[in-house]
Amino acid sequence: MTTNTPVQVGIVGLGGIGHHHADRLEDQEAELVGGVDINGEARKNFREKYDVSTYEDDAELLKTADAVLITTPNRFHEQYAVAALEAGCDVLLEKPLAHTLESAERIVEAAHAAEGFCMVGFNNRFSAPVEVVKEYQNEGRFGDFSHIEANYVRRRGIPGRGSWFTSKEVAGGGSLIDIGVHAIDLALHFLDFPTISEVSGTTRSQFGTREDYAYVEMWGEDIGPEGFDVDDSVSAFIRTEAGQTISLDVAWAVNRPTNDEFVLRGTEAGATFDRASHELTIHEGSKAGRDHLTDAEIQTQNSDTHKAEVGYFLDHVAAGTPPERNTVDEGLAVQRVIDAIYRSSEQGEAVSLNTDSVPALSPK
Repeated sequence: MTTNTPVQVGIVGLGGIGHHHADRLEDQEAELVGGVDINGEARKNFREKYDVSTYEDDAELLKTADAVLITTPNRFHEQYAVAALEAGCDVLLEKPLAHTLESAERIVEAAHAAEGFCMVGFNNRFSAPVEVVKEYQNEGRFGDFSHIEANYVRRRGIPGRGSWFTSKEVAGGGSLIDIGVHAIDLALHFLDFPTISEVSGTTRSQFGTREDYAYVEMWGEDIGPEGFDVDDSVSAFIRTEAGQTISLDVAWAVNRPTNDEFVLRGTEAGATFDRASHELTIHEGSKAGRDHLTDAEIQTQNSDTHKAEVGYFLDHVAAGTPPERNTVDEGLAVQRVIDAIYRSSEQGEAVSLNTDSVPALSPK
């Protein structure tokens, strides 16, 4: 699409995340043309709030939309993404790519065969500190990154016990596939998506199944522990073929303080980035004058990462060119690591991971 008319956008999945994305279409060169949800009340609320047509099925929406934002539960990503790609629409698919590796692979196959493209919703890549780190990295300030500590730990933050988030059948997993996916993506992004050779991980379910689960607040309603069959914390270690490593600590619930830090170790400099506070510090050492160490605090402007992500997506839809960030192949690389962590935990040992067979996305 290369015309000057606004991009015609549809949203599939009209819950809270769907509304969140719809709000971020404001001030964009885009027109919201409709929404899809199987829930009648969700359709009614969306229709009244945004004054657009809503549908139970996606067929009508795909006739008018240039691009589709998909915010459904994970299990339904494949169904709607493949249909949109086959209809000629560009797709922004909320993370993770899918609820299983096999489903993710089918989405990638459809994206490779489509005229349009599929982008995955890793909004943290659009954080100002992350973009600063990547620019300094490209300039060579850090040298070569050798190890990354990736943390996304909530002291108490299970998102609605009894909802689809805590159902393995619908979500595909728990804390790892919900928030750990962001930590894995950022770590791989900082390492320029290297080839992963080995993954070792342990998943736990220690809090979500308890009747006496104590919390201060919860995203969504707490229906209780019945049906909770996913992980609520994960520890993992990832090795690359080049010898780089990632230590991963993820939790929905754990008896320790919240931790959102990413610590990057480079041969020339390092950095500490706090995902929640957006604080960024660069760590360096020098022999200039006298041997000394420097910790430089980097101040950036806070930004709406979801709005920046949607804007980037729409720019590429309008230009008719596939994005260089958040590609469907990168989404698959993240999904492969998630799958490997779950397999490693089940088997009680490290598992090998070969991504050489993942095809590159052909240019359009």
